[in-house]
Amino acid sequence: MAASTHTVTNQVPPLVGYDVFATDRALAEGVERHGTPELLDATRAELTGLGLAAGSAEVQEWGRRANDHPPALRTHDRYGNRIDEVEFHPDWHRLLDRAVGAGLTDAWGRPDGHLRRAAGFFVWTQAEAGNGCPLSMTHAAVPALRADPALAAEWEPRLTSHRYEPGLRPAAGKAGALFGMGMTEKQGGSDVRANTTAARALDAAGEYLLTGHKWFCSAPMCDGFLVLAQAPGGLTCFLVPRVLADGTRNVFRVQRLKDKLGNRSNASAEVEFEDTWARRVGEEGRGVRTIIEMVAATRLDCVLGSAALMRQSVAQAVHHATYRSAFGGELIDKPLMRNVLADLALESEAATTLGLRLAAAYDADTERDRAFLRLAVPAAKYWVTKRCTPVAAEALECLGGNGYVEESGMPRLLRESPLNSIWEGSGNVQALDVLRALQREPAALDAFLREVGEARGADHRLDGAIKGLLTELADLSGIEARARRLVERIALVLQGSLLVRWAPPEVADAFCASRLGRDWGTAFGTLPHTLDLASVVDRARPVG
Repeated sequence: MAASTHTVTNQVPPLVGYDVFATDRALAEGVERHGTPELLDATRAELTGLGLAAGSAEVQEWGRRANDHPPALRTHDRYGNRIDEVEFHPDWHRLLDRAVGAGLTDAWGRPDGHLRRAAGFFVWTQAEAGNGCPLSMTHAAVPALRADPALAAEWEPRLTSHRYEPGLRPAAGKAGALFGMGMTEKQGGSDVRANTTAARALDAAGEYLLTGHKWFCSAPMCDGFLVLAQAPGGLTCFLVPRVLADGTRNVFRVQRLKDKLGNRSNASAEVEFEDTWARRVGEEGRGVRTIIEMVAATRLDCVLGSAALMRQSVAQAVHHATYRSAFGGELIDKPLMRNVLADLALESEAATTLGLRLAAAYDADTERDRAFLRLAVPAAKYWVTKRCTPVAAEALECLGGNGYVEESGMPRLLRESPLNSIWEGSGNVQALDVLRALQREPAALDAFLREVGEARGADHRLDGAIKGLLTELADLSGIEARARRLVERIALVLQGSLLVRWAPPEVADAFCASRLGRDWGTAFGTLPHTLDLASVVDRARPVG
């Protein structure tokens, strides 16, 4: 018989056995708002299926094991032959199989494709974030490959397939394929024009041999990679297959795997090329222009991935406070804890609403939407990804010491949280990209102002923030040094305008009062106490 000191009471049940999609009201409402009405039943059904899987104990265990048993590099076989293979835990493959089967690499050619995929990516990231990397790069490679119609015709059906086929063999014999990307090098980092990898043209049109290195190459077991290298005509984009058409392996030397802070389930590698066969994508000297659409799509996934991590952090915090008693009552009913949870929920909902709006703009694909994305994607990428880490840290604190323990899952969320702010261009890169859009593409600013103008007159704090932003945009002195401040304001005004238009009044009111009206402290939990915080928290509950 157990000693009385070991009787377990007042412990919170695990957040399992729930629908990650349907219980997220901001997400579900966003899908309904932006989706084509006649497709909504099918869209909800597919997302509910994925949501139930993501919330199941089985899939959550897949995610835990894939992170507890990170990939391992095998450079040689037992006989000394170079093989450059990375071995993953079986649960990594189970996660990818389910994700690919759910269409998370298939957006470009189906109705509401970007919205459906974005919502699915958001849902599945909450089960395990690491496998989002190959999913994102595969999805994003499609527009870059379309610079060469022949390559697109060959590869696009494989990349958008709903079949996951791991293993290194010729892509022509596979029903589905995954893509990676290799841009940065040791000496240049984000300054890809400083790359030194050299491309030497062969006699066959469009074929080259590459020699050089890539400092970061994620998911090295993908079937193909888009890389940048210096051709005679300048920096150029190339397709590098892992296995050649005749079945021989391309020269793709995985020198080591990165020992990362988070994202442990996913392999990120340093790769060396030596006379590595490649096919040119686009024209020589136009590598950045060719690959930029891929970068834009992966940046949107950084927004979605961070929004998903925020949502899962908030869901765990609200769930814990719902079932945990302290100081004579449930934590969720304590005014100060309610303030913290409401503040976190506002950040989460604003990020979710913005991410879905961007995905819907990809689907609309009008001239105005394209101009809007040119400014809104880097601004959102800058701001949403930066908000992820403080949200994850505060949510962890809501669980107290239990949140600091690995078994809670919160440390994994916290370790993952800085990632999307760094990948695909860190904060300064995004801020400078916004400046370029403002200076070179007047249509981008016009599209942004028309977007936020849809909510003008509905909230005086939003109107004041728009006016202040216009004043700041009118003064270009020292613009680079204050670019972060400017981009933060752009993102907040955009989030505020979307919430005023579409969120419940209590959510929009709290967001505008704090983020735009400046009635807010410097930490979460400092919202005005006169707001309807209970309704904001109730809306964020993951289960009833």
